[in-house]
Amino acid sequence: MRLMSRFIDCSFLPLSVQVYTKAFVMSVCVCIFSFWQSVAASADNSTEPTKPSDLNNVTPFEYKLENRPDPFVPFISEKAATSNVDMDEVIESGEPLTGMQLFEPSQLTLVALIKKGGENHAMVQDFTGKGYVLSEGTKIGRRGVVKNFAPQSVIIEETAMTRAGKKTVTEVVMLLKKEGEK
Repeated sequence: MRLMSRFIDCSFLPLSVQVYTKAFVMSVCVCIFSFWQSVAASADNSTEPTKPSDLNNVTPFEYKLENRPDPFVPFISEKAATSNVDMDEVIESGEPLTGMQLFEPSQLTLVALIKKGGENHAMVQDFTGKGYVLSEGTKIGRRGVVKNFAPQSVIIEETAMTRAGKKTVTEVVMLLKKEGEK
């Protein structure tokens, strides 16, 4: 204990804790010393040279491929990497459709064009006869926006993005039909 007390300064601890601390350190040292002895003893016993006759009796390892993938084949094949994806395919934005976006321009009929205080508006109706008012900038359909009003038509600009990142813009014209015309 005196030897250990030189290395461990426990004077700031109460006397009962000093005794337990020194006892703990001593037990740890004894455990480490006994562990080193057991390792050294096992190393001396396991240093028998291997006989050449023992090497001939060893069975070679054989990999059984039953229901297992080949470990030497790459995970990504060229076929998977070059799939048949159409780069000109239009990608949907995924945003929820609300209001006039629920109707495509082909589902609506242009009924009237109105000019109110310098602003142009259009009245359209769906197949049930319910009417709606369009103004410039109104989103219509999945990709359309009302861009312009002509004397007898409404011009809708549809913008679509392809897989390749190319922007495609098309114009849809809704014509005002005369009374009685289908």
